[in-house]
Amino acid sequence: MTDLAPLCRFATYPAEALRALTGANEGDPIGLGDAALPGDTYRLHRDARPARLAISDRPEIGPGGGQCVATGSEVGIPGEPLTIAACHRFMGAKGQMIEVLVLKRQSETQGTLLHLLPLSPLEPGTEYDLIGSDGHTAPDRFADIASVSFFAGTHLTLAGGAQARVEDLRVGDRVLTRDHGPRPIRWIGHQTRRAAGAAAPVRIAQGTLSTARDLRLSPQHRLFIWQRRDRLGTGRAEVLVRAELLVNGTTVTREEGGHLDSYLILFDSHEIIFAEGIAVESLLVTSDIRARLPADLALQTGLPDSRAAPLFEIDETILGDSQDAATRLTEASRGTDSD
Repeated sequence: MTDLAPLCRFATYPAEALRALTGANEGDPIGLGDAALPGDTYRLHRDARPARLAISDRPEIGPGGGQCVATGSEVGIPGEPLTIAACHRFMGAKGQMIEVLVLKRQSETQGTLLHLLPLSPLEPGTEYDLIGSDGHTAPDRFADIASVSFFAGTHLTLAGGAQARVEDLRVGDRVLTRDHGPRPIRWIGHQTRRAAGAAAPVRIAQGTLSTARDLRLSPQHRLFIWQRRDRLGTGRAEVLVRAELLVNGTTVTREEGGHLDSYLILFDSHEIIFAEGIAVESLLVTSDIRARLPADLALQTGLPDSRAAPLFEIDETILGDSQDAATRLTEASRGTDSD
């Protein structure tokens, strides 16, 4: 099978870990349709531990076709089809609303299996009241957390070197890319998202990784790092790393609370551009993003295949147990050592 490089990774629980304490489905795991009725009270098993589900596009279907389990996933077998089946809404004991996406995995040996992707943290041993469920908005909610977007106020570098706030950019504006020089913006998407859980931005403080100002990125947004010395042992100089892996509680933090405007910036090809002075990726067209694009938007195909980009990504297994990946990556890019 073709290597299915992960486009995104999320912490998930098996549906069996969340069972109804009271209501019509008492004793049963959360499910779909009549197996998830508003008014039932659920509790996440006190011994429940999340496992990383790595997700890729299904290559046999093509653009806009759907998702599958990616290589390196802790859950499932690479290539198994995934469907974003529903979005359940729960009310916590303190009145907070928690959304949980239900992903349906099709296994050749086990049949249909359900996995839960919480958009805000679920606490083991805690009770939650199911208040509603929606299958129509679930793919859009998944796209919100899986897509790469820039938050209002972020400065991107234009073709001539000038800095422009992302909210001031227009289709046709030429942005500086690392590999292909000035490139025009082909499409801009806008969304307002609640800064909570999986949608809460990662804030990289000014000066960290040589940022010119504080930089906020989506958790799944990947930064480009060029290693002067291969301190990570990847065997290559160029790597990509997701912003959420850099969180250290001091110079790189999760920013929770309120609502934020974010912008999806699309070029003819997946590009490395510059935000607040450092290299980050642009929007990668995946199956969930393809569904949002105008039907008449034709992208060029002459540039390198964007499917190669995820192959440069490094994950937790490469970063190891370091408590400060940002410092380690800074040292790799500068060719220095902290000791």
